[in-house]
Amino acid sequence: MEDEDLFAHARKRDPAFAPLAERMRPRTLDEYVGQDHLTGPGRLLRRAVESDRVPSMILWGPPGTGKTTLARIIAAHTGASFETVSATDAGVKDLRRIVERARQRRDYEARTTLFFIDEIHRFNKAQQDALLPHVEAGVCTLIGATTENPSFEVNAALLSRARVVQLRPLAIPQLITLLRGALDDPERGLGERGVEVEDRLLGAIALASQGDARRALNALELAVELVPPERPQLTAELVAEALGQAQLRYDRDGEEHYNITSAFIKSMRASDPDAAVYWMARMLEAGEPLEFVARRLVIFAAEDVGNADPQGLVVAQAAAESARFVGMPEAVLPLTQAAVYLSLASKSNATIKAYFAARKEIVARGPLPVPLEIRNAVTKLMKQVGYGAGYRYPHDLDGHVDAEHHSHLPEPLRGHLPGRRYVNSGPLGWEATAEAALARLREGGESDE
Repeated sequence: MEDEDLFAHARKRDPAFAPLAERMRPRTLDEYVGQDHLTGPGRLLRRAVESDRVPSMILWGPPGTGKTTLARIIAAHTGASFETVSATDAGVKDLRRIVERARQRRDYEARTTLFFIDEIHRFNKAQQDALLPHVEAGVCTLIGATTENPSFEVNAALLSRARVVQLRPLAIPQLITLLRGALDDPERGLGERGVEVEDRLLGAIALASQGDARRALNALELAVELVPPERPQLTAELVAEALGQAQLRYDRDGEEHYNITSAFIKSMRASDPDAAVYWMARMLEAGEPLEFVARRLVIFAAEDVGNADPQGLVVAQAAAESARFVGMPEAVLPLTQAAVYLSLASKSNATIKAYFAARKEIVARGPLPVPLEIRNAVTKLMKQVGYGAGYRYPHDLDGHVDAEHHSHLPEPLRGHLPGRRYVNSGPLGWEATAEAALARLREGGESDE
């Protein structure tokens, strides 16, 4: 704590001691950039702040979108006391101390307290439950910040007492505006350095920052530090050096994992090979295990391509085996081949629909008995009671198909509308051809096969 106090005093004496992102932190809603859907003129959050009727809320958004800044601006604008903790290092005792201070302010000073909890998704259920009665009683106004989907990470009781406010990644033009402002500001920014920078280089920093204002400002500060005093011109080489290798934002345990996986699957389903390869590359380059990607390909081949192109499952399985055999980085080749093949293949979801239709009936009706004609008569008694009676062996018939066949389903399931009960093949690819050939055989004709 002593070290933290020393740093805090140093920042007060010399603001330049703080990082650029901290120095350029917006102080008012008018300075706040990138969330116009929340803070623009007439927007709900802005009206709530200006009328001093701020509800408890969960600020949900990617890193560097201004969650902490927005909480500070709200506290400053409304005159509320600002208490803050990080969920990574605060316990229930810390929460109780802050709540007690907030209670005293309310009871003895008629002053509200805005309690900001960073990374609230890291609180366990007991910690979140400890906040409930105080938020409900109005002892403090809670503002939680999270990068994770609150519906997954914040318990329902607390979530029902707070409004979820979603922040968006900053767009490149917005980031360029922030960067240009930091370069020109002589008081809090880098204006005294007099460094010249082309907009295209600010655009490169913005692009690499992936919507994260903090990352963009930190990269700019480092780049400017590399500029020689005798030639205050920021070059592409210095920007590249400052940026290093851009790290893709992708949390394998968080929502972004599910978002990108969904994008990958839906791109193949839409027969969009470009998008499928792009999203797959996003997963693999961010470190997603190749086994996960391979499994998704195999599942997709059965679920979305199915018997419209039975070769799809063969290709997907071969790609999975090949990827495991050669390992990264060459594993991307068979995986990409499979992703492209499955994107271009004819599509059918008849397989998954058939299984779940049958499963639904089993759950509803229970274990119906096997019809007598398709039971094996392995003893004399079984034959006497009718096991196997009337069964026609298809291989003894023309085309190996029984033209008189009706159904081998249990008796209660045989009455059905024209067509099949569960398996309804699609109109494309192999399954459509196979269905047509079977129909001709059932009618007593010959298959083209």
